[in-house]
Amino acid sequence: MTVWLPYHPSQIPGLPGGLSYTYWNGTDPLPGDPADVRFLVGPPVPGAERVLRPVLPRMRNLEVLQLVSSGYDYMMPLLSDTPAGIRLATGRGVHCEATAELGVTLLLALCRGLDRFMAHQTEQRWLPEFHSTLVGKRVLVLGHGAVGAAVAARLGAFRCETVLVARTARTTSAGRVHGVAELPALLPTVEAVVLCAPLTDQTRGMFNAEMLALLKDGAMLVNIARGELVDTRAVVRKVRAGRLRVALDVTDPEPLPPGHPLWRLPGALITPHAAAFTDAFSPMTADFLRRQLYRYERGEELDNVVLTTTGREARHRAA
Repeated sequence: MTVWLPYHPSQIPGLPGGLSYTYWNGTDPLPGDPADVRFLVGPPVPGAERVLRPVLPRMRNLEVLQLVSSGYDYMMPLLSDTPAGIRLATGRGVHCEATAELGVTLLLALCRGLDRFMAHQTEQRWLPEFHSTLVGKRVLVLGHGAVGAAVAARLGAFRCETVLVARTARTTSAGRVHGVAELPALLPTVEAVVLCAPLTDQTRGMFNAEMLALLKDGAMLVNIARGELVDTRAVVRKVRAGRLRVALDVTDPEPLPPGHPLWRLPGALITPHAAAFTDAFSPMTADFLRRQLYRYERGEELDNVVLTTTGREARHRAA
């Protein structure tokens, strides 16, 4: 059974021996007949959907499409023309620590005014300023999956009062998780929001002008989820008016084009969808793929399968 990997097999020692491995990084010419591929690991490159669009329809015998990202919304338009029975699996949880780390870093940067100090540095101006602290702040974390839970755990070290929100209300070992229906009542009570939720029909555009207006003056918004969760135009208006400060690792549109107001807007800190891209990316990904391929070889249930294609449509197995 043929597996196409975006890493040379030698970079993932200990792979199961019953499979045949071929390296394809998404940019080199195809290394063989796509019809032979049974297990494809999507290349972890920007615009992976554009790379895979002409290839997937030719993979007539594909059984597993494995992503190394936790999100999979960008793949949905490609699946309508694939054969039935392909399992789509994600890398959910693989990079949650690194992503949470950047989320808290961005929140700290906003809180302590690092964006302003960096601007002063470029002007060679020594301007001490008074800024806030995270200690005692009430921070709402939207999304209580692997990333949201990791963010909340880190905020505890800063003695924040963390408000957990997910699709449905529940009680966990971390405490009470509020349902999204409670957001209008919760937003006016917090100083900061960290977005960690997946992009779905329910979350798309969730933070529109009306939701943003519920936040306190001077509130902070960090997005490490998907840019489409927020209304970009509304964010620009709120930041420009001085009512909101934002740190965005993801944007809508993405990549953020030259000339977009967010680039130079005081009160906006932008990073280029870089949360997972650390020196831990490759070893963590390799470890996950090794375990996943052993499950595949043994015929065991795979981790993080989110849907199985039905030909023209996709059936969700998990959210």
